[in-house]
Amino acid sequence: MERLQDKVVIITGGAGGIGKAAGKLFVAEGANVLLADLDESALQAAAADIGSNRVSYFAGDVTSAEDNAAMVACAEERYGGVDVLLANAGIEGDVVPLIEYDEARFDQVMAVNVKGVFLGLKSAIPAMLKRGGGSIVITSSVAGVGAAPGISPYSASKHAVVGLMRSAAKEYAAANIRVNTVNPSPVETRMMRSIESGMGGEDAGEVKERLAANIPLQRYAEPEEIAKVMLHLASDDSSWVTGSINMVDGGMTA
Repeated sequence: MERLQDKVVIITGGAGGIGKAAGKLFVAEGANVLLADLDESALQAAAADIGSNRVSYFAGDVTSAEDNAAMVACAEERYGGVDVLLANAGIEGDVVPLIEYDEARFDQVMAVNVKGVFLGLKSAIPAMLKRGGGSIVITSSVAGVGAAPGISPYSASKHAVVGLMRSAAKEYAAANIRVNTVNPSPVETRMMRSIESGMGGEDAGEVKERLAANIPLQRYAEPEEIAKVMLHLASDDSSWVTGSINMVDGGMTA
């Protein structure tokens, strides 16, 4: 039997590289998947690419409490409940020295990457309590356990969601709700193209080579490789795993 047979999964950032890869894998494992993101046209394309009657989408803003509540209500209406939340929506911000970083841009990064996760948990946990438990997987980063120059708000946000994860894991363990983070190294996604460009200007390709050289496996991850770890944490295969940071980084932080 598939590992997520008839489970209901919400994936925020569902139109992005990792979100779409997770959606495709989770559907293949028997789940009903609600992709959530801000861009409805991108969601339509992601759902069409997955190509299953087990996937649908919800266009909304993770920084809005109302949109998070509506997202969960949509999953309950369409599929009967919520078993898994993949809190994956995030933005990279700019690549700028800390003292030059725009305050409004800092606020935006923290709103999407931290408040968005907080609001997702606030909305999804009550729905999971109705089902007798669930699994929450939060996308953090290697920048959530370390740091790199020029991305201080991003790094701060990815550290922050580790704190949210640990608190939620302890608060809701007795209710059979598990909460964990996945912390990827660079992945072949739009976000990394943006970061490479910010770090290297016209020499983004050289930046990629330099970053990949710092990973023991000598390459970026593919989105599907991150999704497979998310699947493990979403499924009952990880029934004794909660409150954990899962480095999916090719050995980068070893």
